[in-house]
Amino acid sequence: MPTWNSRGLRGSALEEYINRTNEKYLEHGLALIQKIPTPITPITIDKQTHHITLAYFEQKSTVDYIGAVQGIPVCFDAKECHSDTFPLQNIHGHQVVFMENFERQGGIAFFLILFSARDEFYYLRFQKLLEFWERMKNGGRKSFRYEELEPGYFFQTAGGVLVPYLDRLQKDLSSRD
Repeated sequence: MPTWNSRGLRGSALEEYINRTNEKYLEHGLALIQKIPTPITPITIDKQTHHITLAYFEQKSTVDYIGAVQGIPVCFDAKECHSDTFPLQNIHGHQVVFMENFERQGGIAFFLILFSARDEFYYLRFQKLLEFWERMKNGGRKSFRYEELEPGYFFQTAGGVLVPYLDRLQKDLSSRD
């Protein structure tokens, strides 16, 4: 069974930004998005700080967030990338399967990626991810590069919203018509 340690906290700042964004969206009646906790069983707890220092995952997680935006079901995962190359090993096969099934049911699945060195966010459409995924499965690159991404899906913090992804979601929806 996979174990958890402090590496699991990578991306926690990004998730906090997304959580605050989702609170804003809820306050303005734009979306209802919930963070999905990953169920863990603690093994070791630091007696002084009361922090879990070792645990195992009870089950495979699917996505970080799920909810609805103006009546449209959405699910997404948040990832942070420190360079211009994103390793596909950071995305798990069971996540891809879940997102595929979610889209088959009429939902919208995507990834929010923070390119931290550039201080830029990217909305990775699920269909674009599948292109990279299939390339990897067929023996190609096991990553994708910043330059390969669709320019219109990059964004930055704006208007008091830390991770304003709704405009890119709208663009994604429009591209499906």
